[in-house]
Order: sequence, then C-alpha cells, then structure tokens
Amino acid sequence: MRSATMGITYAEIELTRGDDLALFREGYIPENRVRRIIVRALVDSGASMLSITPAIRDYLDLPKVDEQQAELADGSVAQFDVVGPVELRFENRKTVEYAIVVPNSPDVLLGAHPMQDLDVLVDPKREVLIVNPKSPDIARKFLK
Repeated sequence: MRSATMGITYAEIELTRGDDLALFREGYIPENRVRRIIVRALVDSGASMLSITPAIRDYLDLPKVDEQQAELADGSVAQFDVVGPVELRFENRKTVEYAIVVPNSPDVLLGAHPMQDLDVLVDPKREVLIVNPKSPDIARKFLK
C-alpha cells in the first residue's frame, strides 16, 4: 500500500559561476577555469528560490550581492546572504539565478522560481524532476 504523503524529490543539477562564464565568453579565461559543480538538489516548489550551502558558495567563489530575510520551514525568520549570479542547468535547460546561502543546511534547494525558469515539473508518481513534456526541446516562458 502506498503512503498518502508525497515523496521527496531530488534532482541532479549543475551550478556554474556566472562571472566565470562572462570572463570565458569575453576571452579572459579558458573554459577549463570556469568553476562548476554538480549537486543533488532537493526539489521544493513551496520554496521560492535556489538555496545553497556555504561550502558551495565558497567552492564557486560567488560574490555577495544582497541580503534578504527568509522564512524557514519551522516558521522562524532569518537574514541570509544572496550570492551570484549562478547558471543552473538541468538536462537540456539552463537559467541564471541568484542563490540564498543557508548556513547549517545539508541540502541545495531548488525552489519554484528556478523551476519555472527551467520549465520543469515534478512527476509525483515517479518522484523525479522532468522537463515539461509540452515543451520538450526548449523552455517555454509566460509573458502575460
């Protein structure tokens, strides 16, 4: 018998330092110096943005661009650093996001905003992240 609760979905995503990509495109650094990492992200459409660990921020050397308050799952509110830009890739999709750095969090969290930008969905039956089957070749955006 299946549980009545929803399962937890993880997805493998690639995070790339946006500033490195800009330097590579302009010819200032070779492609092998572009910092990137593949991570297992917890998919949570109830969260709004991409959140990363301090270790990932340090590895990618992402600069702080802002501070924001965020409400955590337990209802508490705290202030966090926002870093970026970071390019996020999943399968044949990519988007550029800013990430919130959550100390003491073991997970990268893929929230609703980057999911919408990537045009991806959670398949609840298989508990996997998938490319939107209505637009399998290229992400579809809504402009109205």
